[in-house]
Amino acid sequence: MNVNLEIIGIIVLWTFLFGYIIVASIDFGAGFFNAYGIFTKKQHILTKIIQRYLSPVWEVTNVFLVFFFVGIVGFFPSTAFYYGTTLLVPVSIAVILLGIRGSYYAFETYGARSHKGYAFMYGLSGLLLPAALSIVLTISEGGFISIVNGNPVLDYWTLFTSPLTWSIVVLSLSAVLYISAVFLTWYANKANDTLATELLRRYSLIWALPTIITAGGIIYELAFHNVEHYEQILSLWWMFLISALLFIGTVWLLWRRKNYGVAFSLLIGQFAFAFYGFGISHYPYLLYPHLTIYDSFTNEAMAISLIIAFIAGLALLIPSLYLLLKLFLFNKDYVRGISEHEH
Repeated sequence: MNVNLEIIGIIVLWTFLFGYIIVASIDFGAGFFNAYGIFTKKQHILTKIIQRYLSPVWEVTNVFLVFFFVGIVGFFPSTAFYYGTTLLVPVSIAVILLGIRGSYYAFETYGARSHKGYAFMYGLSGLLLPAALSIVLTISEGGFISIVNGNPVLDYWTLFTSPLTWSIVVLSLSAVLYISAVFLTWYANKANDTLATELLRRYSLIWALPTIITAGGIIYELAFHNVEHYEQILSLWWMFLISALLFIGTVWLLWRRKNYGVAFSLLIGQFAFAFYGFGISHYPYLLYPHLTIYDSFTNEAMAISLIIAFIAGLALLIPSLYLLLKLFLFNKDYVRGISEHEH
């Protein structure tokens, strides 16, 4: 029974993390494109669309992350020992950036609209956050944490001079901008905003190439850094092949200016196959080679309670996101910026 619980636990956590990556990427990228629009004098094209997207959504994104962090410590208490002290710096930076995003979002939305300083800080924090959080994935590949006198110690020099670290950081940045641009292209098209659609479509095509190149680069780097993980990835080649085909489908639809909604659905599929393929190939390690999902797994009663709580959380989160999309984001009047008194 226990083996199944461990696998269910990690699948539930990985699903929350995937949800966070998609929803947060759209949010982070939107903040960046908003700032970029203001600095390149294109705010008249982009800002309205982006503000209408950010207003109802930004508060929902961090719920996924909170669930993930609570869950990883709840299911696998040893992660707190191995990752706790070593991740103090990147996670502290991430928490500060989340605070900056929240406060600057309030200033930008409710205070001085299109203020360059607020927009810049909001946009920049949205790029630095995924970079800070993605370091966890690098550390999990092993070779950066050693046990000294019974305590884990992170070798910062090795971490920051490793090509794998920078491959993952660059992928996190390009993926954020790519996911966001594709979604916002669809959203702008729904609003019948031709100028914004065309500009965001161009951004989508620009960021597609670095995303696929850096994803391939990470697999290449793993061949030198963690051979076991690399071989596991090769054994799951079909998942990555499906991901690549879905990527081609997304780019083709964008190129042909067709079915932007379908393009975004293909994009979610592309990232799902790559993300779950990466997770399955990492099995059973949480931190290579020190920690697997079978080390210090929580007791059965706690595991069952957590799984029920998390599935219930997903059952609440997904309909609430759907309602948010239906009532606000894809409400015809809201999308086009028509308020009630204009009817």
